[in-house]
Amino acid sequence: MLSKKGGYPVGSNVVKVIELVGESDQSWEDAVQVAVKEASKTVRGITGVEVMNWTGQVNPEGEITGYRADVQIAFRVDN
Repeated sequence: MLSKKGGYPVGSNVVKVIELVGESDQSWEDAVQVAVKEASKTVRGITGVEVMNWTGQVNPEGEITGYRADVQIAFRVDN
């Protein structure tokens, strides 16, 4: 019998990870949500997201005007 990790038998699932960049004019959290929401339109079985990097655009007055989140999205590969 296979041992369990995270509640799933080890070896019974394959997870693929893709990297995306979400953009928002509201917040970094919204940029992450944009990336996940867009991915969910074509990717089934999303199981998690990891934020790799936060970046932003700043106007001449020093205000943040754009937010970007580099994320990795994990999803199960169908057997």
